[in-house]
Amino acid sequence: MIKKIDTNSDEFIAELEKTQKFTEKVCKNFNFVFNPDDEINESVTFGLARNKIIYGKRFCPCFMVEEGEDGKPRSVEDRICPCKPALEKEIPENGLCHCGIFCTPEYAKHKSLETSAETVIHTHSRGLTKEECEEILAKPQLDGEEIEALLEARELGMIHFYLVDVREWMEWVGQRIKGTDYLVPTTSFYQALSQLEDKKEEPIILYCFTGSRSVYCQQVMLSMGYKHVSNYTRGIIAYQGEVESGE
Repeated sequence: MIKKIDTNSDEFIAELEKTQKFTEKVCKNFNFVFNPDDEINESVTFGLARNKIIYGKRFCPCFMVEEGEDGKPRSVEDRICPCKPALEKEIPENGLCHCGIFCTPEYAKHKSLETSAETVIHTHSRGLTKEECEEILAKPQLDGEEIEALLEARELGMIHFYLVDVREWMEWVGQRIKGTDYLVPTTSFYQALSQLEDKKEEPIILYCFTGSRSVYCQQVMLSMGYKHVSNYTRGIIAYQGEVESGE
C-alpha cells in the first residue's frame, strides 16, 4: 500500500525542522559537509522526515523498508541515518554517502569547482531506425537525452517499454517525467511492484531523483527475474524533457 504524507501538514513541517537539525548535527559530529547541490539535500531530508513519521525511525529514503521477523519495520542493510555502510565505506572511499547528502569537505569543494559538465550529443528518435532505438533501450544505464529519444520513439510506435518512478508519492505528485507509467516507491517497493508482476519479460526503465534509488531497485528487480531493466543514471533532477505534476 502506497503511504501518502501531506507535506503541508503541521506534523510534517515540525518533523522536517527536527530532521534538518539532525542532519546538521551529523555533519558536525563527523566533520562532514552537505552536498553542494541543495536539491539533493532537500530531497533526502524530506525522505528522512517522511520515514520518521511513518516508521518512527529515520530510515534511509534510498533503501527499502521491510517487516522484520518481530513484525517491526526494518531497513534493508540496516540503513538508519547516519548508516554504517556510509560511515565505514561509502564516504571514506567515494567522498559521499549513497544518498548524497553527507560529503567530505574535499568532495564538496571538487563538486563546487565544476562549472560545466561534458555534453553528450544524441540523435533523437525521429532520425533513428527501429533497430537503433532497440539498441539504446537494451543499455543498462541511460542518460536524459536517451530517455527523451526513447519516449519520442515510443510515441511513434517504434518501440515499447514501461517508465517507472521509484520515488515517493509526494515527489511523484510534485513533478514526474511526462510519460511515466507506474509509481513504485522504494520504501513500499515489494507491495507496489505487484503492478508489474506480469511484465517480467518487458523492457522497463527506472528513475528517481538522482539515480541512487533507481539503480538499487534495478539490481533488486534483476535478481527477481525481470529480464530488461534499465536505469536513468542522473535522475529527474537532470532531466531536460517534459515533466508533469498532480495525481
